[in-house]
Amino acid sequence: MQEAKASRDRQAADPESEVGGIAADRLRSIIERVERLEEERKALAGDIKDIFAEAKSAGFDVKVIRQIISIRKKEPAEVEEQQSLLDLYMRALGM
Repeated sequence: MQEAKASRDRQAADPESEVGGIAADRLRSIIERVERLEEERKALAGDIKDIFAEAKSAGFDVKVIRQIISIRKKEPAEVEEQQSLLDLYMRALGM
């Protein structure tokens, strides 16, 4: 842990330094941005989970809600085509 801090301190003292031809501060910036976004994604996933729990406690079928969300992401023509195929396959199976 202290080695990492010492490395950061050295980099801060010489922000333009390169190690092995790599701009260390640019690399660090990219990694830190990705790490921040991953933390945000984790927080958002938790929020989504809470919303689905709320929907379930209100009596909604979460599986159907997920299907609706998936359908809303698609183009209307794609949804219509999938629905037509589903109907065709179900008729072929006598359903």
